[in-house]
Amino acid sequence: MSYIHFPVIAVMGQFLAAFLVAIFGSKSRKASQAITLIASACAFVLVCLLIKPVALDGQIISYWMGNWEPVSGYAIGIGYEMDALGLFFAVLVSFIILMSAIYSLRYLEHDEAVDRYYTLFLMLSGSLLGLVMTGDLFNMFIMIEIMTFSAVGLTAFRNYIPEALEAAMKYLVIGSVGSSMTLAGVALLYAQTHTLNMAQVAAKIGAMQASGGLTPTVVFAFGLMFVGFGIKSFMFPFHTPVADAHPVAPTSFSMVFSTMVIKAGVYGLIRIAYIVFQVMDKSSVQILITAFGCVTMFLGVTMALAQHDFKRLLAFHSISQIGYIITALGLGTALGLTGSLFHVMNHTLFKALLFMCAGAVLHMTGSKNLDELGGLSKKMPHTTICFLIAAFSIAGIPPFNGFASKWMIYQATYEKAVESGNFFYALVTVVAVVVSVLTLASFIKVTMSVFFGQLPEKYKDAKEAPASMLIPMWITAILCLGTGVLYQLVDRTLTAPAVAASLTPANYVDKMMGSGYAASFSVKDAVATAVQHMSYWNPVLWLTLLVIVMLGVFIVILSGDNERGPVLKTKEPVADGKYATFFSGEKYRHSHMGGSDLFWGFKHDMKPYFDFIEEKHSGVLTDYTLWTIVAMAVIVVYTFVFVK
Repeated sequence: MSYIHFPVIAVMGQFLAAFLVAIFGSKSRKASQAITLIASACAFVLVCLLIKPVALDGQIISYWMGNWEPVSGYAIGIGYEMDALGLFFAVLVSFIILMSAIYSLRYLEHDEAVDRYYTLFLMLSGSLLGLVMTGDLFNMFIMIEIMTFSAVGLTAFRNYIPEALEAAMKYLVIGSVGSSMTLAGVALLYAQTHTLNMAQVAAKIGAMQASGGLTPTVVFAFGLMFVGFGIKSFMFPFHTPVADAHPVAPTSFSMVFSTMVIKAGVYGLIRIAYIVFQVMDKSSVQILITAFGCVTMFLGVTMALAQHDFKRLLAFHSISQIGYIITALGLGTALGLTGSLFHVMNHTLFKALLFMCAGAVLHMTGSKNLDELGGLSKKMPHTTICFLIAAFSIAGIPPFNGFASKWMIYQATYEKAVESGNFFYALVTVVAVVVSVLTLASFIKVTMSVFFGQLPEKYKDAKEAPASMLIPMWITAILCLGTGVLYQLVDRTLTAPAVAASLTPANYVDKMMGSGYAASFSVKDAVATAVQHMSYWNPVLWLTLLVIVMLGVFIVILSGDNERGPVLKTKEPVADGKYATFFSGEKYRHSHMGGSDLFWGFKHDMKPYFDFIEEKHSGVLTDYTLWTIVAMAVIVVYTFVFVK
């Protein structure tokens, strides 16, 4: 069989498997599990078989549904167009889906109606693969809709938990706004270009820019689609549904949600900004994307510091790490995009591992409250080691993978500041390093709260997680280390081809539509760019990093409120409230936050900031929807004024 059919087989195989689970799954739990495992494994194998022809050989696979091929260079049918960028995301999607399917075998053993879970799970898998493989804008929207509604259903899967229904409702409303913005942008593009094929749209927009600039309709479409995909990536200020969804959703879904559902928005931003609209050479767009990313990563990590719920804390770190990714892709440089895509992969690995560890703790103890847990390293040594590897990775400790990608991002923002002479990018560098330090602090807190210290009496009989949960954990842990040590191999195989595909929309257009555009950036250039800058042990760079860290610490100290309030000898524990998004219901802000919280002093010093955060995050859906609408208006106005 020719590999030209692999993309559509991988996608349709997931939807077919979902149909089979819906028919046979209710009669047998094992049938649901077997169908899901087989479909997930087949998709992963099919996608991996495309690495050589697409990533290494530079081919772009084009498959026209129903043989509706272009007529006289004009696309009529729906095309699946697999380039190196789509393949990069498809490899990550198929890998995480397979790991989640294996992990769920024992994790869901206490749940009923798992056939419904696996039906939604396979629909989610198919939509994610279809999203990154399609070459048609409207088909992309369809896949986004399937993804959104599948994710909403999986969030509400444990519907006996009231918070699960509320979280699903918030996600549904905010997500639907994002889908609507995307659809409106697609409609405007169709009205302007009379086609839905991304390559053909890109060709027409490229010709438009060459002849005088973008029309107001195209600028409006870009603004709407930027909002739509920004909502799907949960960047600030669209981040609110994440914190409520993760604590109540099954962990086997959370690891997919946090790693790949959230990356669907990132993929969409890269695809439209770099390839379809080709606006990343404009400083106004670079500042817009980088600013949103910078605020997102800082806001996410400071929220995480205040959490006492294990999974809620990880949810906020997902927001923060997405901020890194969006910040780097907004730079519009080869190094920035390399760091962004490398961090996409690394975040996928270490965040999936973190959620699997949290799920293992919850599955074996029944708790995710950091104030209740402790000393589990004695009972769960494998989970402890895997968690430490993931924590080192997300904190950017060498030689784990998080360090490699964060180091690229630091250098990319610093070089952008030097080349552009814009102080804004120097500030971004400071924020990126400070956020990494705060991330490390947050995971010191979690490590001490969950795995070390005194083992509570009620967990004295806790046991290690079962093998079907440990296997994907160890596979992912090994990859967290391996991709950090062998970063050059990873870059040559996956990252550099994806960067080259993003920076050469001409190649995409030419191979799809035969436009005759000339290539301007090659895979070899992308590899050279990354390798050239990955000099870990350059003393000058380390000195620069040290200065930046000290500057960040100095800024934090000066901005704090140093007036000490009363310190209470005891603290009355308060359970997580319905809208306790940030503080988990602490009653006394001037007291110690509890045994698990090592950084109560920092939070007290930054009390004005945290008070402001708490006040603005009411937990009310209408407030969050208003945020979304206001942000959309601001972004659209900005694009009209500054994007030409």
